Amino acid sequence: MPSPAIEAAAAESELIGKALEMAEQAHAGQVRNGSGGMAYIHHPVAVAELLAAHGFGETTVAAALLHDVVEDSEASVDDVGDRFGEPVARLVGALTEDDSIEPFQRRKDEHRRQVEAAGDEALAIYAADKLSNIRVLRRALASEGEAAGEEFEAPLDVKEEVWRNDLEMLRRAAPELPFVDDLERELAELRQARTTTSSSADPAPRPS
Repeated sequence: MPSPAIEAAAAESELIGKALEMAEQAHAGQVRNGSGGMAYIHHPVAVAELLAAHGFGETTVAAALLHDVVEDSEASVDDVGDRFGEPVARLVGALTEDDSIEPFQRRKDEHRRQVEAAGDEALAIYAADKLSNIRVLRRALASEGEAAGEEFEAPLDVKEEVWRNDLEMLRRAAPELPFVDDLERELAELRQARTTTSSSADPAPRPS
């Protein structure tokens, strides 16, 4: 279910309402990795809600709702442009990874450069996306332990490294974004959560 804030935004903005509808259709039946079984639609809604709460306009909020539809459905960037116009499509295109690039870390490096080149709105969606990802993973770690990371394409150590690189880029390219400090705090808390989880999972030492 969409959050009350996004439902209200959708009622006020035809663009956001149409974007929410497309996101719900594109992600129907999908479950988010590392979330403890959460329906995927909660993720783009959470990203859009972060942006709306910080006063970003309807184009950015609509693009946030749609930022994963090209990666996760049959929709193309051109389809997004036909329905929502070039500004939204440009942002969705910037947030869409090229899944033909291997290995994982090189793909993330290329995507990071692509987002940085796209400008402030794309950077804002990207930062809110990473913040949402880490918050959900921390909750899953609390309930499932390190097993929460088994659903991901890459090991959690690699994902943490990628997120630290994301933070470094955002600090350089968009230090004024309201999500950057939050992202740094969440990364520190994720590291602590993983350390705690790992320690609790270690077997007790045998008595000498």
